[in-house]
Amino acid sequence: MKKSLVYAIVIYCMSSVAAYAADTPASTGSQSSATATTNTNPLLTLLTEMNKASKQLSYQLSYVVMNRNSIEPMQYSHAVENDVQIAHLVYLSGPMREVIRRGGEVSYIDSSSEPFTIRANYMVAPIIPLLNSNIGELSKYYDFIPLGKAREAGATCQVLRIVSKDGMRYSYILWVDEKTKLPLRADLLDRGGDILEQFRTISFATGSSVTKAMSPLQNVQLPQVLSLPQGNLKQTYWKVTWIPNGFKPEELNRYKLSGTDQTVESQLYSDGLFDFSVYVSDRDNQSLKSQLVRQGRRTLQIFASGKNEIAVIGDIPPETAQRIAQSVKFAAVPPQALNDTTDGVDNGVSVESSTQ
Repeated sequence: MKKSLVYAIVIYCMSSVAAYAADTPASTGSQSSATATTNTNPLLTLLTEMNKASKQLSYQLSYVVMNRNSIEPMQYSHAVENDVQIAHLVYLSGPMREVIRRGGEVSYIDSSSEPFTIRANYMVAPIIPLLNSNIGELSKYYDFIPLGKAREAGATCQVLRIVSKDGMRYSYILWVDEKTKLPLRADLLDRGGDILEQFRTISFATGSSVTKAMSPLQNVQLPQVLSLPQGNLKQTYWKVTWIPNGFKPEELNRYKLSGTDQTVESQLYSDGLFDFSVYVSDRDNQSLKSQLVRQGRRTLQIFASGKNEIAVIGDIPPETAQRIAQSVKFAAVPPQALNDTTDGVDNGVSVESSTQ
């Protein structure tokens, strides 16, 4: 149970912001702005239709996820039963793994660990990007560039590039089926235009046959919902003074690393398309002065600042991760503050997260 609880906490921390970005309606002003823009921007209209189709249609996508080190075949199915979204992701190779979403609960089932369910509206799993995304919110920070038409999985698609306005994050090239408005392919590109990861649909289906196949999931018994700890910090002694526009902070957390006495604080940030986390701890004899590692889409930046070690991990370019790490500032704090792991502790040093 301990292993699955730790895994569940990681999943929860990663999914909470993504779920917010996907399922929280924009404000009235944002909706009006987005509606006005779609009248003159056909690509924004297309993406809005894609967002609607991904939430309302019954469909099944069989696709592969490819990066430089692996190819993973997947099958993602979606339907709506009694106004409740049901989704089912199956890994088609290796040990049996699947993820089931039923309304506001997501179950993770893996043959190598105990299955569990958490309350969330979004799977933490390799699904095709921009499914269920808040397009109106993304349009504030990304430009949509038309690239023409192409065929994918036997269907004619509109192709577009999604590029951040500030150039501080990765971009996508997206293939959207003209008939169903579903995304059939997505290529993740680094800032130099090289492909980091691909999602390519091999075949897909829509309609009542998918609804019928998904119907049993409405009543199947799923693992018990785990009660997960909420963010246990309201204040801390460090502050991220720079993040790219559009990234929003989630809950602060403090915990001890398994098997050690080292205490770590962390905060997750997301713009609805990409996310990263900042980790802060005391330096020790094992700490590195600085390290930068990129593996595929994931970047790890470790940076030493005085008596503290900062790590930035996420789906962002190395240059962005480095700038975020170097922007972390520290206030004077009693030595015992970092070692106090009591929930809701107030260490007396207020921090406001920057979203500039």
